[in-house]
Amino acid sequence: MIPHTYITTYISTPVSIGSTSLGGDYPIRIQSMTNTDTLDTKASVAQCIRIIEAGADYVRLTAQGVREAENLAVIKKELRKAGFSTPLIADIHFNPVAAETAARLVEKVRINPGNYADKRATFEKQKLTEKEYNEELERTHTKLLPLINICRENKTAIRLGINHGSLSDRIMTRFGNTPAGMVFSAMEFIKIFRAENFNDLVLSMKSSDTAIMIEATRMLVRMMQSEGVSYPLHLGVTEAGEGEDGRIRSAAGIGALLSEGIGDTIRVSLSEDPEKEIPVAKKLAGYYPRGISNSKPEKPLSFKFPPSKPKILKKINGPLVISNMTSYPEIDADSYKDAGYIVNTKTGEIKRTDSSADLIITKGCPENIPDDVSLILPYKIWFDHRDDERLFPLFSPETFHESTFRSDKLNVLLTGSHFNIEYLRRPDPATTLVIFTFHPEKEKYAPDHFLNALEKTNLIHNIVLNPVFRENNIEDLQIKAASLLGRFVIDKRVSGISVTNIGEVDFREVTATAFSILQCTRTRITRTLYLSCPTCGRTKFNLQESVRKVKEATGHLKGLKIAVMGCIVNGPGEMAGADYGYVGAANGKVHIYRGTIPVLKSIPEKDAAGELLKLIEGDRSE
Repeated sequence: MIPHTYITTYISTPVSIGSTSLGGDYPIRIQSMTNTDTLDTKASVAQCIRIIEAGADYVRLTAQGVREAENLAVIKKELRKAGFSTPLIADIHFNPVAAETAARLVEKVRINPGNYADKRATFEKQKLTEKEYNEELERTHTKLLPLINICRENKTAIRLGINHGSLSDRIMTRFGNTPAGMVFSAMEFIKIFRAENFNDLVLSMKSSDTAIMIEATRMLVRMMQSEGVSYPLHLGVTEAGEGEDGRIRSAAGIGALLSEGIGDTIRVSLSEDPEKEIPVAKKLAGYYPRGISNSKPEKPLSFKFPPSKPKILKKINGPLVISNMTSYPEIDADSYKDAGYIVNTKTGEIKRTDSSADLIITKGCPENIPDDVSLILPYKIWFDHRDDERLFPLFSPETFHESTFRSDKLNVLLTGSHFNIEYLRRPDPATTLVIFTFHPEKEKYAPDHFLNALEKTNLIHNIVLNPVFRENNIEDLQIKAASLLGRFVIDKRVSGISVTNIGEVDFREVTATAFSILQCTRTRITRTLYLSCPTCGRTKFNLQESVRKVKEATGHLKGLKIAVMGCIVNGPGEMAGADYGYVGAANGKVHIYRGTIPVLKSIPEKDAAGELLKLIEGDRSE
C-alpha cells in the first residue's frame, strides 16, 4: 500500500522557457510532442503548427542525433517566419552531443538521467563499492559540464525527465526499479546542477503505472522541500495508450497530483495524433486550475482499512463498483445490460461478466431477480423481501441508528456532505458499507473532508465514493471522474466507487467508465491491460495501426499486460512490468518480448501481431 501523504504547500520557483515562463503563479502550461521525422522540415513545421493552434504552450521534438538536432534551427526559423513564437523543446536520449547541439538552438532540452551518462540498462546488478559509485557520479558530472555551460550561455532550460523503467543499472542495483530509485536519480543530477549554480531546471517522474508516477512525484517534492529547492514539475503518464484508456489513465495520474497543488506543465501521452493530446490536457488543467488545492483539507492521518469487512467485499479482488439505478422506473433486461451484464437474446438469461456492477441500487424490488445479481433496496422495501440473500437494505445513517431491522450480511448507509459523524459510530464494518455522495462541481474536496473526519475520530469504515456529475460528453465524464476518483483508489483509501451522471451520457458508458478507472489504475484488472507509447520521430512503424492490430489479436485474453512501443528507447524497461512487448526495431520490423527478454527479433510488421498471439498461446499451454 502506498502511504497517502499530502504535500502541505508546494509553490515552484519560476523558470523562463523562452517567452513563456513556467512555475510559480503562472498558469499550468500544456505541451505535446511531434511524431514526424525531425529531418523532414515541412512535415515537422506543419505538425508543430497544428499542435500550437490546438492550444499548446510548448512543442517538443525528438533529436536522436546531431543531424536532427541541427535541423531544429531550420524548423524554428520556419515557425518564426510563419508567425509562431512558441518555445521548442529538444528530446534527447543517449546522445550528449545532440543535447549540446540542440541547447544552442531551442529554449529547452529534455535529458534522461538514466541514459545521458550511463549506458543502456541491462537489468543486471552492477556491484559497486562506495568509492566506485562516487567515481561514477564524478564521471556523470564531467559529462554534464559542457551542456550546463552551453545552456547557461544561451539561457536554455533543462528538464530532467526520469522514467520508471529507464533507470541506470547503477541506480537499480542500489535502489531497485522503484519510485525511490527514480527520486535518487533525480537528486543526484540536481546536486550536480546546483554545484554548478545552474537552476533553470524542470523535473518529471513518469511511469505507465499511475501509482508509481504519483508516489515518485510526491516523494521528489518532499525530498526537494527538505533540500530547500522548488523546481517546476512536468506531469505525465508514459505509455498511457489511446482512446478511453489513454484519457482515463492520464487523468487518474495527472489529476491526482494537480488536486494536491503539484504540477506546472502537463503532457497527456496518447497513441494518437499529437494535437489530440492538447484538448485533453486543457480539460485536466481546467478541472484543477492553479490555486484550487488551497481548499483541500490538511494532511490526513495514516489511514487503515477495517480489520473485517462484509463477505461481498471479500469475494472481489479490488474495489467495488456500484450502479445507482434509482432513476429507472423499473429494472428489466436493458437495465441489467446498462449495469454491465450480458443478456441472452434467445433465452433471456442474464449473466454476470467481469465488467458487471457488483451491486445495483434500485428504488423497488423487481419481480424476477437473476441469480448473479445483488440489489440494494430502500430498507422498508427490503424488509418485505429480507429472506432473499440477493437483496440488501439501504439506510441513511440516522435511520440505521434508529432501526431494529437490519441485515446480518450487508447494510448500506447513504450519506453526504452534511453528514453527522455521531451516526457513523455505531455501524459494524463487518456488515456495513458507507456510500458517500457529493457533487464535484460544488464540493470537489468533500470526500477528503469526510475521510479525514472519520480518521480523526478513529472511525474505520468501508467507504464507496459516489460523485454526481452533470456531463453530456463521455470524454468530459471520463476525465473528470478519473482525475477525481483515481487518487482515492490508488491510495487505497476507499473500498469502491459509484459514478453517477445526470446528463446525456449513455448509462452503459458510465458503468464502463467506473471499471476503466479501476483497470487503468491497476486496482482491479478485468480485461487485458494495454500500454502504448505516444508516437514520436523515433517510431519505427505506424503505431496507431499496430495498437489496433495487437488489440484485435489479443483482445479476448484476460489479465495480461501487453506493451506496444514505437522504438527501442521506450523498451524494454519502459514497458514497466508488461508480460509481453511489441517493440519497433528497424523500419517495418518488430521485436517481440516476453517480459524484458526479446524472444522474437526483426519480425515483419505484417506478421508481428499474429506471432505475438502464438507466443502467448504457447506460453499458456505449457
